[in-house]
Amino acid sequence: MEKLPKVGIAVIVIKNNKILMHKRKSSHGDGTWSFPGGHLEFGESLEKCAQRETLEEAGIKIKNLQFANITNDIFVDENKHYITIFMTANHDSGEPMIMEPEKCECWEWYDWNNMPSPLFLPIENLIKKGYSPIK
Repeated sequence: MEKLPKVGIAVIVIKNNKILMHKRKSSHGDGTWSFPGGHLEFGESLEKCAQRETLEEAGIKIKNLQFANITNDIFVDENKHYITIFMTANHDSGEPMIMEPEKCECWEWYDWNNMPSPLFLPIENLIKKGYSPIK
């Protein structure tokens, strides 16, 4: 197992009370459904990371970013440990596109209470905490 946890940012993008999700490819969590996101870079704010990753992965712009929650995620099979910081954001502009075909199979909008499965481990851990971005 790696000695230090990595910091991941996950962005819960909301549009018309639905959330944006993609099916992961080739990375840890292959075949699971996740939010846009990625690694926090040195010196980067949480908001800038969320905006950058969402644009890089889905080709969309987001607004009204807010801290949502945090999970401690240990991927036993992959020998990886992440601290995942969840941010919420509203969709601003653009339609989701597959910008990184080696990492993403598709983008879809889902109801929070009717998400696809299997879910990426950090999202499972977030749900176990009872969190919901939709009020």
